[in-house]
Amino acid sequence: MQITTNDSTGVAATGGKNLFGISLIAALAGFIFGFDTVVISGANLPIKELWHTSPWFHGFFIMSMALWGTVAGALFGGIPTQKYGRKKVLLWVGILFSVSAIGSAVAQDPYTFSFFRFIGGVGIGVSSVAAPTYISEISTPKTRGRLGAMYQFNIVFGILIAFLSNYFLQGVGGTNDWRWMLGVMAIPSLIYTLMVFNIPESPRWLLAVKNNAEAAKKVMLRLGITDPAAEIKEIQEAEKNETDEVTTVGIFASKYRVILWLAFFVAFFNQWSGINFILYYAPEILERAGLAAKDSLGNSILIGLTNLIFTFVGLYFIDRAGRKTLLVIGSIGYILSLAMVAWAFYSGAGASFLLVFLMLFIAAHAIGQGAVIWVFISEIFPTKVRASGQAFGASVHWVFAAVITLITPVFLDADNGIFKDNPWPIFAFFAFMMVLQFVWVLVKVPETKGVSLEDIEKKLVK
Repeated sequence: MQITTNDSTGVAATGGKNLFGISLIAALAGFIFGFDTVVISGANLPIKELWHTSPWFHGFFIMSMALWGTVAGALFGGIPTQKYGRKKVLLWVGILFSVSAIGSAVAQDPYTFSFFRFIGGVGIGVSSVAAPTYISEISTPKTRGRLGAMYQFNIVFGILIAFLSNYFLQGVGGTNDWRWMLGVMAIPSLIYTLMVFNIPESPRWLLAVKNNAEAAKKVMLRLGITDPAAEIKEIQEAEKNETDEVTTVGIFASKYRVILWLAFFVAFFNQWSGINFILYYAPEILERAGLAAKDSLGNSILIGLTNLIFTFVGLYFIDRAGRKTLLVIGSIGYILSLAMVAWAFYSGAGASFLLVFLMLFIAAHAIGQGAVIWVFISEIFPTKVRASGQAFGASVHWVFAAVITLITPVFLDADNGIFKDNPWPIFAFFAFMMVLQFVWVLVKVPETKGVSLEDIEKKLVK
């Protein structure tokens, strides 16, 4: 059906853009998210030599400022996403990414550099709220899993491209290589910003927040929904169940207690698997096991490729096997791989043995938690509080990511770390945490595969 209006909902003069293409544009925020997260690794040493800041300043500001911005963006990103709409916030995410890339690349002092890195981090945090929320609301029950997981795929793809970009930009600008490495992110950021102009607003937001059924109907027709009237009726029926308690206390209303715990624990266990610990410190971990330090870039690319390949596997199975099944499979893979990594350090089994099980760990994460987390959090909250709920889950994720990343040197450092002689207890601890995740998934996690958002609400909201 052709749509001939052009209004504030973002419905273009002619319809026909398919659901996959619109979801992909929103998910591209994840690509810039992944790229921005890793690209700083190429600027680490050059900036140390350029500005000669103290180790504390370099670690907290230069390297970690984007992470603090991410926490802030996740904590507060739900407010504008709920008030102003998913599309407008995604647009501002692209602008933040663009400003951060250009500003970081031309910064002439560490304070300006840290400021623009913080801006980029805010964009990452907000995107982890707005993009999964948007995709879950425009998807069908049969496609929601793989469309939502495209956000994670783009994160992983962005990480791999950042590793490759840093590698190929070495030597391009002499001592200013790092400026090119950071500045190149402006290109995908600007392209993404322009593409977001052409996506529609979420029809569920238009109904739940703006009470605009006509605009929602136009978007649904553009998305290919054959009977938008029936869809609108189902959504409105679900909204009637909301109470005054929701208005006064939001997601912390007692009726959402089950959902809050589900969002908390899926984000909590995601980080206590040790994923950021291993991704951020993989070269150092491999070096401690006896692998040559000069090969760290190659190993980083290998980890990025493994992550990408098995994210494809997760995308394929998330709507076929289901979210709970993937979490179970991932938990088993986590437990086996982490236990073997701990054994490798404990017994001195060698770098090759260690590398094999680190790859298994990455594969387990990509198939399980990596594919599921953003999809699961975005689909379990009702529309009126979905943005706030996504912000809650993302905040838990990023706070624990920050904590683990910052305390790692205390345990891992070869000179002064608590486990400086042998870090095997760290991995044994992560393996134990994944045993707890395995039990939690079996006992508490519901299967949401193929279930409409409204039916999920009926099942989980008490």
